[in-house]
Amino acid sequence: MSSAICTLVPLAHLRKTSRHVALGFSQPKSLWRSKISMSVSVGSREHTSEESLFIDYKPSCAFLFPGQGAQTLGMGAEAQGVPAAAELFRKANDILGFDLLDACTNGPKEKLDSTVISQPAIYVTSLAAVEVLRARDGGPDIIDSVDVTCGLSLGEYTALAFAGAFSFEDGLKLVKLRGEAMQDASDAAKSAMVSVIGLDSDKVQLLCDAANEEVDEKSKVQIANYLCPGNYAVSGGVKGVEAVEAKAKSFKARMTVRLAVAGAFHTRFMEPAVSRLETALAATEIRTPRIPVISNVDAQPHSNPDKIKNILALQACRFTVTSPVQWELTVKTLLGKGLKKSYELGPGKVIAGILKRMDKSADIQNIGA
Repeated sequence: MSSAICTLVPLAHLRKTSRHVALGFSQPKSLWRSKISMSVSVGSREHTSEESLFIDYKPSCAFLFPGQGAQTLGMGAEAQGVPAAAELFRKANDILGFDLLDACTNGPKEKLDSTVISQPAIYVTSLAAVEVLRARDGGPDIIDSVDVTCGLSLGEYTALAFAGAFSFEDGLKLVKLRGEAMQDASDAAKSAMVSVIGLDSDKVQLLCDAANEEVDEKSKVQIANYLCPGNYAVSGGVKGVEAVEAKAKSFKARMTVRLAVAGAFHTRFMEPAVSRLETALAATEIRTPRIPVISNVDAQPHSNPDKIKNILALQACRFTVTSPVQWELTVKTLLGKGLKKSYELGPGKVIAGILKRMDKSADIQNIGA
């Protein structure tokens, strides 16, 4: 499981409302039924920069999008049977400059696992899954009922695209640059990530402290992703990660799993990527989302486009010890506010597993592509 993975829960059939619109359309009642790949004006929701817009949101039905690490060979194949979904892959080829579907279906796995390939692959496949759902009986009604969305790390970009904060094309350009910048930052220093399974967060912090006593400053580790109780991702220098792996059993961890990512995401190792991402975000039109998009940084929805840009620049490249990915808190918040149903859209079922671990009664359904 990776620091960027997410899951979905089946969505309840909820009342349709004009505020739930599909990506990049201007007429509210038909928005969700329109193609994700179209990118025109925002919906009928009046643009506002006020951060209070979603402060009292009450989630009932959520779309949850996975992050890096969810990639699997063969993803995207089902989407080819749905014209609107297949069109997203065609558009992606033009933006990326390579055959994304071929990378998804034929790999090899090492290629698909690379940050520069896996991030756009997951983004496109996840939004293609929305079109796969749209083509099914009852799919448009489910999409209309969604009143909140979020994604794990990379998946936050997918969620913002789904919520109409930016077009499919602009989102893919950002994800492409994000993957490249993070890959370059990873190549510049030896770093890694590992999931620690079976310990609470306090014990994982003690494990990190013990590992840090044995390595130099540049190899130190930190908790980078609070996934769910008993599963926390640790990032840092390779020697620090190896020390965590070596000491985990003595702290009574059930196991450790090295993650299939290029480096220590969500730590200071990603600092070189921030300026590149900030420049790209500054040049991108970001609009107020039409439904709440819960941020990985603080587990809160944001409506101010400038605030969203700031969060996105820091979210993937977080390099302060105090700001890891708050996925556990995000899920707890949604469940605590009364979330009834969710869908995980995209490859893998990691988010569904996380949700079930936190609430065995959670109603979850996966929609792949």
